[in-house]
Amino acid sequence: MSVTQNWPEALEPYRARLAATEKPFIRITLEETDAAALPPWQSKVGGYPYWLQDAPYPAGSDGRPLFFLAQINLAETPLLEGFPRRGIVQFFIADDDLMGLDFDDPEAQRGFRVIHHPAPVQQANALQQDFAFLPDFDPDNLPFDPGRCFAMQFAPDTGLMPESDYRFDGLFGEDFFARFQADEWAVAEAWGQIADAAGHRLGGYAEFTQEDPRSPDDPMELFFQLDSDSHNRIQWGDLGVANFFIRPQDLLAGRLERIRYNWDCY
Repeated sequence: MSVTQNWPEALEPYRARLAATEKPFIRITLEETDAAALPPWQSKVGGYPYWLQDAPYPAGSDGRPLFFLAQINLAETPLLEGFPRRGIVQFFIADDDLMGLDFDDPEAQRGFRVIHHPAPVQQANALQQDFAFLPDFDPDNLPFDPGRCFAMQFAPDTGLMPESDYRFDGLFGEDFFARFQADEWAVAEAWGQIADAAGHRLGGYAEFTQEDPRSPDDPMELFFQLDSDSHNRIQWGDLGVANFFIRPQDLLAGRLERIRYNWDCY
């Protein structure tokens, strides 16, 4: 657990307050595999989605089918407080130069779609088997090459609030690390290592290469994060990270398709 790590001596007076930000999440690791080897309903990144026969396939506002990014079968994940225990949540993005993101309206699902199947069926004959109707997606406008598929593995974990989180200044004051004067950058860097939010995850705190797009006036929690991953050759722009955020009331009500999409890079 993060709170048991050796902290810089300078942070010891703040240890209790910082430790109080500890939050559980589910760490996700990926293993590349043959898409055909996975059941359609299994959690995965890439490959082909769980999809009912004859159901309209997700498309962008221009009518072009969207690229299947990932799906999470919540029945396969460890228990995470506040998250449903069943259902499949899927993420689709456009293969355009912004990978489906609309900076002016990041919740308008024109270049991306989030689809929730609250009661999925596990009968292969009820599901789409042939995806030959999909176009050739542009690999230059996607975080990984089409045709690749990764199985997900899940493990419970906890993390502490990074300085980049939109709530940090409200809890600890603006320019918190400036109080350490000559040691400001060393202490901030040490905290960044302790409260590292990088990696693929469900829930918990988010990682950013730029800044948190959320606001205290409209609280949102991280639902799913897919990070750049050199081992698996996944990359959002220049070593970026993608986040999907949800409002607590929508998470509680199971409205898992009401999502804000964001990605940034260096």
